[in-house]
Amino acid sequence: MFYTVIGTQWGDEGKGKIVDWLSSKADIVVRFQGGNNAGHTLQIEDKTYKLNLLPSGIIRGKKCIIGNGVVLDPWALDEEIQKLSDQGIKINPDNLMIAENICLILPLHKIIDELNEKNKGTEFIGTTKKGIGPAYEDKVGRRSIRLCDLQNEEILRKKISNLASFHSYRLKHFEKNIDETDLFIQLKNINKKINSYSYPTWRILNEIGKKNETILFEGAQGALLDIDFGTYPYVTSSNTTSGQIFAGSGFGIRKDHKIFGITKAYTTRVGSGPFPTELKDYMGDYLGKKGKEFGTVTKRKRRCGWFDVNLVKQSVKISGIDDVILTKLDVLDEIKEIKICVGYTVNDFKYDYLPSNENLQNNIKPIYKIFPGWQKSTFGIKKWSDLPKNAKKYVDAIQNMIETKISVISTGPERSQTIDKDNYLGSI
Repeated sequence: MFYTVIGTQWGDEGKGKIVDWLSSKADIVVRFQGGNNAGHTLQIEDKTYKLNLLPSGIIRGKKCIIGNGVVLDPWALDEEIQKLSDQGIKINPDNLMIAENICLILPLHKIIDELNEKNKGTEFIGTTKKGIGPAYEDKVGRRSIRLCDLQNEEILRKKISNLASFHSYRLKHFEKNIDETDLFIQLKNINKKINSYSYPTWRILNEIGKKNETILFEGAQGALLDIDFGTYPYVTSSNTTSGQIFAGSGFGIRKDHKIFGITKAYTTRVGSGPFPTELKDYMGDYLGKKGKEFGTVTKRKRRCGWFDVNLVKQSVKISGIDDVILTKLDVLDEIKEIKICVGYTVNDFKYDYLPSNENLQNNIKPIYKIFPGWQKSTFGIKKWSDLPKNAKKYVDAIQNMIETKISVISTGPERSQTIDKDNYLGSI
């Protein structure tokens, strides 16, 4: 069986905990897009693990693949491996495989990323400045250095020269230079550390697909940051919806594939861009503090707002999500009245989806439905029957409006702090 976990909002939905749960039942876990601009935090007993590139299954000793749809910062990967090794996690070529055709993030990409943000002034995107966007630009422009290119010095020197030639004109305007020799040495040195992880991973995945083994595809970020279907241009540089699974891993399309959508019980966003239900008052501050809403990667404070049915419903449809997992319900415990956005108005027109037009997005107003809070603790509750009556009504209302079953509810950071309705996850 094959499973995928996708974020349905702007990322930070709590995918790490759910992926950790599912990865314990998987034979292999796969990352298929993004880079080290996304982070998962796993709380396992008294230990906290923070991952940016490595699939969450690595903590459970599972075989893991970083697919070709990811852009790889090899130095960041080496640092992450070292940190986890210091925490007692064993990582070697037997349990970590990286697509040999993966494109690399280079130091020059980070410089370009930062310069791009500065040039945009007040219209900056709010990137992590990790070089993700420029690396994807080079990939599409067919000038990337791939992992497999590090095996041949002649090819590597030629590719470095091509990259330097392309980017040097722009960088010279900012008094930045590309030292080709230094970059060559850096890449040769890092290759000694990561070369053993390089595999034709698409072959491995498709061989596993023939057997009765379980594969878990781990999405990073969220569907609303998708380069095509997100709030463009305030999006990431990759496709974050389920369609990317196959292109980003080389795994052939299968029918027996289950897709889970992870949804926070309210909404958050990091960086710039439209956010119809954003709360810029005391309630927004309350949600941020109560939910500990700070980015795993950037440490930036997340913008907070009410749950938006329209956006989650859009993500569910585009990614073909089968079941939704609702997280951070306990953050709402003490709120007297809770709002859900059920539609929008702009210029006297009503919408039940977020239009792609930037001008409309910037002027859109949410239509709310108000629900009574439960003002009782749901933290750590493990049975649906133990939830307060109004908490059940809130969950049921979301389920009805997104037209997709909410099978699991998270009530805390630990794996055990989960309501698994009808033993859904337990049966996997």
